Amino acid sequence: MEETSGVNDSSRIIQTDLNAKDGQDKCPKCGATDISLNPRTGLLRCNFCRYEFKPETVEELNTNISELNGDVMGSAAQDISTDSENVITLKCSSCGAEVVIDTAEATQARCHWCRSTLSINQQIPNGSVPDVVLPFKLTKAEAKAQIENFVGRRKFFAHPKFRQEFTTENIMGVYFPYMVVDINSHAFLLGKGEKQVRRYTRGSGENQRTYYDADLYTVGRDFDLAIDDLTIESNSDRLNKNASGKTNNIINSIMPFDTENCVKWNSNYLKGYTSERRDTNVEQLRPIVNAQAKDIAKFAANNTIKEYDRGVCWETQNFDVKGGLWKTAYLPVWLYSYQEDKGDKKLLHYVAVNARTKETMGSVPIHMPKLLGISALVELLGILLMMFVDSDYSFLFLLLGFIYFLVMYLKYRNTNAKHHYETETKSNMQNLRKKDEFIRRETGLSNSKINGANNTSATAENITETLMNGINSINPFK
Repeated sequence: MEETSGVNDSSRIIQTDLNAKDGQDKCPKCGATDISLNPRTGLLRCNFCRYEFKPETVEELNTNISELNGDVMGSAAQDISTDSENVITLKCSSCGAEVVIDTAEATQARCHWCRSTLSINQQIPNGSVPDVVLPFKLTKAEAKAQIENFVGRRKFFAHPKFRQEFTTENIMGVYFPYMVVDINSHAFLLGKGEKQVRRYTRGSGENQRTYYDADLYTVGRDFDLAIDDLTIESNSDRLNKNASGKTNNIINSIMPFDTENCVKWNSNYLKGYTSERRDTNVEQLRPIVNAQAKDIAKFAANNTIKEYDRGVCWETQNFDVKGGLWKTAYLPVWLYSYQEDKGDKKLLHYVAVNARTKETMGSVPIHMPKLLGISALVELLGILLMMFVDSDYSFLFLLLGFIYFLVMYLKYRNTNAKHHYETETKSNMQNLRKKDEFIRRETGLSNSKINGANNTSATAENITETLMNGINSINPFK
């Protein structure tokens, strides 16, 4: 039995754009508006008098999560407005990407995906600017070094055309839109857990089997949980991590960001960088947020059930959202992109660097004939070893070629890379109540884990694709 409830009360709005109608700060020393970010210091710098000053924060968004009741949101987290003033969105005619620029600074920009030049004539209705922004910390030179090191360790099987064309001169700094959510919640979990008391073998040779004796318990956990800065992509294209034509999972995998250091939105942060537009609203993202929050609660409970070494099968999982704080944020990424032509299909590879933590992940085009050829040689070596090694497990040598191929493929493509929100999101458990009741001792069990163990499985990913289809079907900007 699973249950998740959300909040449907009227939202309380926190105005994050007061006294910033044009989205620009003025120099407190000389009053100039020509201001840019100094990534080395994290301070805003006046380009007229060179004075540096600290960015503003939005103190109203720093609430006690445990006291949240109902929906609270920053003003920029409201439903997307189709109005546009200085900050507009341009649609790339080459690849279809949507890029945000400040027309007070320029009337054209370069697409951060395919690097085509964008014109103001390609303007489309704009999404809202964010409540907060996390400024760039890594310089372009530092990001180039990270990307060059990542690709340099993967050049042997890289496609020859990619090796020839690879250069970090065209990497771009991009602000990606995210929804950052604080959640005050309550969780109730009830199920069965097992503690191993004995492990032994019976039989001999090929008939030898391993068995387990275990104590079976009824396990219950009831607690309040404050989830701090759960971060969700708010551009529907980037939210779809299984997109066949783009390695979107790469961008997701460089999370988390140090979102606690976000500052008040200011269009000056866009100088020298591009950004993508948010195109999803709170109600579209709420099912994903609730599903991930529920997983976070289940994983938080794992710290209270360590004695159940054979696992726990939760039969009842109730998760109640008492209140939430929603805010939109621009988070910084250094991005290298490369489009691989695969016959009639194209695949856009990314190498991404978290511009705060230096976390780097990427996908590199593979020269398949070379990888298959060397994997075949490894497989041949495995066959030879199997012929000369006398062991009950010598048959495993037959798998050497397949294992080598898989290891190399994953190293270059990183299709399994992802952000582990269930363990990497900060949370605080309070008011814990436990139930641990002995049921019986079970003997002669053949499995090393309890049947149906689910305390270490994240399930939100299973519903994301379905939810994405729904989001795209009602997205007015698609």
